[in-house]
Amino acid sequence: MYFDLNYIIEQVGKEKGIPKETLIEALEEAILIASKKKFGNHLDLEARYNEELGEIEVFQFKTVVEEVTENDMEISLTDAKNHDPECQVGDSIGIKMDTSSLGRIAAQTAKQVIVQKVRNAESDVIYNEYKDKIGEISTGVVQRIEKNHYIINLGKTEAILPMKEIIPGEAFRQRDRVKAYILDIEKTQKGCTIHMSRTHPNFLAKLFEQEVPEIQEGIIKIIGAAREPGERAKISVYSEDPDVDPIGACVGVKGSRVQTVVQELRGEKIDIIPFSKDPAKFVCNTLAPARVSKVYLNEEEHAMEIIVNDDQLSLAIGKKGQNVRLASRLTGWKIDINSESELELTSRKVIDELIENLKISEILARILYDEYLREPHDIAKLTPEEMNKITSISIDDCVRIIEQARLIRDIESREKEAEAVTEKENIVVPALKDDEATDQASTQ
Repeated sequence: MYFDLNYIIEQVGKEKGIPKETLIEALEEAILIASKKKFGNHLDLEARYNEELGEIEVFQFKTVVEEVTENDMEISLTDAKNHDPECQVGDSIGIKMDTSSLGRIAAQTAKQVIVQKVRNAESDVIYNEYKDKIGEISTGVVQRIEKNHYIINLGKTEAILPMKEIIPGEAFRQRDRVKAYILDIEKTQKGCTIHMSRTHPNFLAKLFEQEVPEIQEGIIKIIGAAREPGERAKISVYSEDPDVDPIGACVGVKGSRVQTVVQELRGEKIDIIPFSKDPAKFVCNTLAPARVSKVYLNEEEHAMEIIVNDDQLSLAIGKKGQNVRLASRLTGWKIDINSESELELTSRKVIDELIENLKISEILARILYDEYLREPHDIAKLTPEEMNKITSISIDDCVRIIEQARLIRDIESREKEAEAVTEKENIVVPALKDDEATDQASTQ
């Protein structure tokens, strides 16, 4: 250890971004382990870094005694005074050891400890740097291609871009530059693993953030995004400033901003949707370019029934249901789309049942239908006052209709219970017969 470590520590610290104190601690621990392996684990040893000499010093501590009974742990007062003239019996005195004879095996042990410590310290530095970058976009170079993923070189470290997280149809070669979204960073004993994605909805949102200054400034907010990677996406935006058009800002002059995003996503078609605090209006916006005729909202089930003209049905649903699927993901509402003709068929049946069961007029039945009160158990939950508010009919009529609805609900409930019992008996009885037949056969 007769060489200057100061320069090495400074250089390694700069290259790896590791604090000087961490490197010194690693060196001290490594030399201590090597010394104990050479001289014995039972010894009381301590390693210290001497910055002036630029070396790690190892000291063996012994207790000062009048008469030595254990050479490895004790030192006589006379010998101790050669090291420290002021020492007294009972003191612990450190004696510097000669580490030049540590040997190859001890040196190899020290090397392994240092490498592991440096790797752990480097891993901590990377983790602390990238944990704050989760949810951001980073650009790297394809280092190598493995069976299920790409290894992306980010400069100081590497990241994993799984094949399932790339846009369908795209492929990268070695040394290609790749832009991706940092999904997560996982810390393990072997180091840090950074996971990236190009299919995550937030990748789309962050690309718009990079391209649109108004989003960076907070004037325009991205409310949400939904994607079917490589095919179609929807992103909802909202402007804090009434004078700023969020759609126009995201599209850019002659579509320049949105086209940059589309090119990065390999031609993915992007619908930019104006956000509305009114859920019904927001859902209608997301179904564009289809025009919506009516909306039936069921807050209890967080669902909407959307009615469109017959010629708008296929447009609203989209290719293989893509448009309505993306709209549902973006808004968080369950969406069911029907055409006017389909509505008339289904509503006619429900309205006729309400008229017959509750003994009410067609106008009243249509009012209940439009309020999503289409089953006896839904109407049975109402109070007369609630029904009066909805229908404007007298309280007495409301009481009569609700009582009738409860009666039908109870009858249907008993019928279902009876069906369940019958079904259970049909399953149990044959099983008993089979057992009886087996018992009889055994007896015979």
